[in-house]
Amino acid sequence: MKKTEASRQLAELLNRAVARELQVSIQYMWQHVLWRGTRGFAIKDELKKIAMAEMKHAERIAERLNYLGGRPTTKPTPIVIGDNLREMIEQDVRDEEGAIELYREIVALARKEGDEVTNRLFREILADEEEHHDIFTTLMEDL
Repeated sequence: MKKTEASRQLAELLNRAVARELQVSIQYMWQHVLWRGTRGFAIKDELKKIAMAEMKHAERIAERLNYLGGRPTTKPTPIVIGDNLREMIEQDVRDEEGAIELYREIVALARKEGDEVTNRLFREILADEEEHHDIFTTLMEDL
């Protein structure tokens, strides 16, 4: 049986996803390190936990892209830490919204191309990203 290869469009979207996951894993980890104040103390561990989950996403996406004949990027999208906790969490909300939009696009394209493994992978990751978005939007309520 011949190994499946990703279309050029799907490979590009998967690489955008890798770059995004690298970005937020670094961004959330640095926010975990750089937090300030009492509210930051309550949030820091959640930032670390999410950063680690995002790195695992990057690994899974990169492995899938490699299997499909693509070469995973090593360059994250721009990292924005923020100067205070409110700026940090506002940025994180925006980044999760961008991920949700991108991953819905990947799910639709994978489905269209008949790539059920990529479709399933991104439905799983999408669920995680929606959970992260929920956490960050909930945290914003108290900032």
